[in-house]
Amino acid sequence: MPRLLLCVPALFAAVCAASAAEVTIVFDFDGPHSERSIEQMKREAGDILKEAGLRLEWRESGEAARGSYENLVVVHFKGKCMLEPVPMLYDERGPYAFTYNSDGAVLPYSEVECGHVTASVQTAMAGDDFGRPDFLMGRALGRVVAHELVHILTRSGVHGRDGVAQPAFSGRELIGAPLRLSREDVERLRRIR
Repeated sequence: MPRLLLCVPALFAAVCAASAAEVTIVFDFDGPHSERSIEQMKREAGDILKEAGLRLEWRESGEAARGSYENLVVVHFKGKCMLEPVPMLYDERGPYAFTYNSDGAVLPYSEVECGHVTASVQTAMAGDDFGRPDFLMGRALGRVVAHELVHILTRSGVHGRDGVAQPAFSGRELIGAPLRLSREDVERLRRIR
């Protein structure tokens, strides 16, 4: 089963002060998505990061313009963030997501490649999984977003040895048994507050 890398390439400039227990995530989609998947994504990422004492607040991009936020992260979802009823062929190479950095500094801006996530999830689906595509897509997106948030909040491109901060996930890891933070990653995140 192929494993896709999650990476942190250099680009963009922005500001992040992730020192409090609450982090606001502003998100937007440039393609179709399922509201049920988005709700599951929020639950999954929130459950993973609460182990480190973090609470996630989610805002759609239009809604976020009406407020100010101390600890802000922007996540953009590219492509179609939906599972099709019939598996489609897609080139699975490349990262599920990436977080921008500038001159070695990790920035609070990520992009999720929904096509790569979808293709990997579809390769792992079997039996009853086809009856709950929105739930599984949300679970996968939540794990990918949680991984990128570890990079952003720790301001580091360092990956963990296991758990949600590991450098690559298989499709089965995206939708299977709970994927949590390792003890080391919990400690790294707790040190930022």
